[in-house]
Amino acid sequence: MKYQNTYLQFSFLYKLFLTLLLGYFCILMLEITLQYIPYNTDVAFLRIKQDYIHSLHYRISFFVHVYSSIFVLLAGFTQFSDRILKKAKTLHKIAGRSYVFIVLLLSAPSGFVIGLYANGGLSSRISFGLLGVLWFTFTLIAFLKIRKGDVNGHISFMYRSYALALSAITLRAWKYLIVFLLHPHPMDAYKIVAWLGWIPNLFIAELIIRKRLMK
Repeated sequence: MKYQNTYLQFSFLYKLFLTLLLGYFCILMLEITLQYIPYNTDVAFLRIKQDYIHSLHYRISFFVHVYSSIFVLLAGFTQFSDRILKKAKTLHKIAGRSYVFIVLLLSAPSGFVIGLYANGGLSSRISFGLLGVLWFTFTLIAFLKIRKGDVNGHISFMYRSYALALSAITLRAWKYLIVFLLHPHPMDAYKIVAWLGWIPNLFIAELIIRKRLMK
């Protein structure tokens, strides 16, 4: 009983830490998003994309992606909480459907388009293009799984989908770390973080899924 109580306390603190960490990064992402409101095309990241920002399809895709992605990140507070799933199923469903709608119709397609113009050359563009396709695919499969009543399949693909959504955070974290430690050329840094931003996330998601299925 003593060890069980210790485990439960540790589990609670661990989940609380992850929740607070996600909340912190969501605030940081919100601060980044606010720089572009209401419609600023010469701030932050867009200062190095002036060759493309005048193209209508790029401009629309960029602002759709930036404005919608912050809502996608917030879904993590409702979609992976056992307490909310048990005691607030309606909230879980509404937030889940909102997540699917935003990813499939807004965030993933717009992310794919701006990924075609990514810094770092062909390697980066392939990475971001693949990220957009996988994000769309995993989210769609998760939606179809729950429609068919396959709860385990739905949860597994939601983990994969949200792992890719978190690339908005992990990409920046890797960039800061690599620049701080290695001081690479900016374009070389983009080539590295383009892949590091989402592949480790997906690997961790697979470990979580495997552990969950083993239970």
